[in-house]
Amino acid sequence: MTNLDHGKFTRVTTLFHSLLALDVFLLFFTGYAIMFNSELWWMMELMGGATGVAALHRVAGIGLVALIVFWMVLMIISPTGRSNFSEVLPAKADIDAFLQDVQFMLGRADERHPHARQFAGYESDEVPLLSYVGKGVVFIFAIELTLLTISGLLIWSKTGLMSYFATRTAAMAFVVFHGLLGIIMLMGVMFHIFEHGMHPAFYPVETKAFIPRSMIPESHDDEDHDGTGIEQLELSPSWHSVSTIFGSLVVIGIVSVLMGSIVREGYPVPRELVVSGDLTNLLLTIGINIGMFVLFVGLVLSMYGNVMRVRWEKEMQRQQERETVADGGETQMDD
Repeated sequence: MTNLDHGKFTRVTTLFHSLLALDVFLLFFTGYAIMFNSELWWMMELMGGATGVAALHRVAGIGLVALIVFWMVLMIISPTGRSNFSEVLPAKADIDAFLQDVQFMLGRADERHPHARQFAGYESDEVPLLSYVGKGVVFIFAIELTLLTISGLLIWSKTGLMSYFATRTAAMAFVVFHGLLGIIMLMGVMFHIFEHGMHPAFYPVETKAFIPRSMIPESHDDEDHDGTGIEQLELSPSWHSVSTIFGSLVVIGIVSVLMGSIVREGYPVPRELVVSGDLTNLLLTIGINIGMFVLFVGLVLSMYGNVMRVRWEKEMQRQQERETVADGGETQMDD
């Protein structure tokens, strides 16, 4: 174990992260099965046809609203939530890190700012929980989820605000806005899957995103070792090939969904931007299915991360029982 293994989230945050990921994946699968019903006909059939997939999409939407409300309440009433919220707020060090990163990329700085390189030779207590990049991801995802929720409710409901704008133009505007946000978030989620699944230090999944920090010791066996311990890790033999292939699939999936959206004549891209899809229908079908495969891999990695958490809990319990026996105590067995 190295300093790279220091905890990232609390138990509640870890569980919320997993539930949110599951709900967002379901929204993606159902939403794109409706949008690309020809290319993803098999997915629509698996989810009960047009009626079933629409119902699942609405159920997932209600689940997203519930999760957002729960998280907002938690941020207000919980001391840990308020503390975590303050950690996410931008600070002067984030601006300094961004400016130094720009200088570094331009060759005008010798190294990246400590707040921007959590896994590059620093002790775990010398770097923030989130870099400015991580904070940006949190804010972008939060804004996208909020806008998707609002626009989705307006499309679904014919009362309230929609009663004043119950026209075809207004309805299409909400649909286009909802669809474009979905595509933007799809790109972010795909890159998020690639970033955390194919990171050479954590491949095939960043378990610290699933194992709460209360279950990970802050002290390590190699206290005399300087740095995070990243130089002690061995690169997995399959990482290079898998990361290259998966990265290519991510790019193909994103491009295909973007092109397919244009070909779909008005949803979610305005009709004026429509291009002919006669010669590219087969390629688009393959590409869009590749995009769904990338999302499926993300879902599998999320489930695998939770399996690792359960195994970690059992191993810690066994270790505590062994220590109790070694100290001359007695372990209590459940009846």
